Amino acid sequence: MIRNPDAHATRLGAARTLVEDILIPAEARMDAEDRMPQEARAALRAHGLFGISIPEAFGGLGLTMEEEAGLMLVLGRTAPAYRAVYALNSGGTAQILLRAGSDAQKSRWLPGLARGDLIACFCLSEPEAGSDAASLRTTARREGDTWRIDGRKRWVTNAPEAGMLMVMARTGGEGARGISAFAIDPATQGVRVQPAQGKMGMRGAQVADIVFEDCRVPADALVGAEGEGLKLALAGLDKVRLHLAALSAGLMERLLDEGRRHALGRRQFGKPLADQPAVAALLADSVAEALAARCMALELARARDDGTLRPADAAAAKLFATEALGRVADRVLQVHGGEGYMTGSAVERLYRDVRLLRILDGTSEIQRMVVARGLFSG
Repeated sequence: MIRNPDAHATRLGAARTLVEDILIPAEARMDAEDRMPQEARAALRAHGLFGISIPEAFGGLGLTMEEEAGLMLVLGRTAPAYRAVYALNSGGTAQILLRAGSDAQKSRWLPGLARGDLIACFCLSEPEAGSDAASLRTTARREGDTWRIDGRKRWVTNAPEAGMLMVMARTGGEGARGISAFAIDPATQGVRVQPAQGKMGMRGAQVADIVFEDCRVPADALVGAEGEGLKLALAGLDKVRLHLAALSAGLMERLLDEGRRHALGRRQFGKPLADQPAVAALLADSVAEALAARCMALELARARDDGTLRPADAAAAKLFATEALGRVADRVLQVHGGEGYMTGSAVERLYRDVRLLRILDGTSEIQRMVVARGLFSG
């Protein structure tokens, strides 16, 4: 649903300028330094991207899903590490607060998240709990008017610069129903952020473990009711999956631009690579998959806005788009040959970056399980 077509067109135009003038030129430096350049971060803040999904009442943009998908198609044309830094603010963390947070919690956290003054972290995965999130072991025990939290969270994006933690911890028995959500200030005693970990790609979006040891937080750090944490976390997955589908479509289009430019400019056997049937076929297949992913993301975004989206369809979109993106990245690197394999080329960087999207926010194997469940349940 596009509420104001003129405003939406203006926003997309501003995003294109942001991508071309600031974000793409800063990609190589961000990858080399494993840190987002300050001018890029400031530009993301100025465009309101930390508050995409946060209502205007709290300082966000309050976009519809279709508007968000359109924006992700544009922003997908640059390094996905940018999205990893700003999307957590308005993604799972903010959505849990909006669904179940108290008025005091919303007032405390949401305005800072929307402005990008606070950087959010979503603390779910653990050394023994990845796809099987219901098996997490971090505990939260009620002791008087406080909760004592102990455990270790793994692969926490943005952990080294966290200003707010949304932590899933076990307050009850085994399984999903024993897990609750807590909004925690990372400056709280007993919270230790470990050194940032090296990654294959997505450099600039730093990742680290967070250890909770005798960490005591006030009773009102609990978000929603006891035992609702994992339910709240999973409730926003359809939104995240559509985000990633749209982002992947935008990345495919960026890769195709790189492939087209190289195929037209590089000559072999006396003619441009673009005139070689094998090369043209690689890029033609990629065009078809990019178009399919774009259409899927936009159509399902409209379905989410009108309340008809099925979880299996969102999973299918994420599955198709991220798997297709991997194929497109491989084809475009093949078109570039040795040049595409060399460190420092845009294709080499993006090839490393996009591999994570088949793991992030639910692996392809998990998406297939969700799709199959939707099929067999009627």
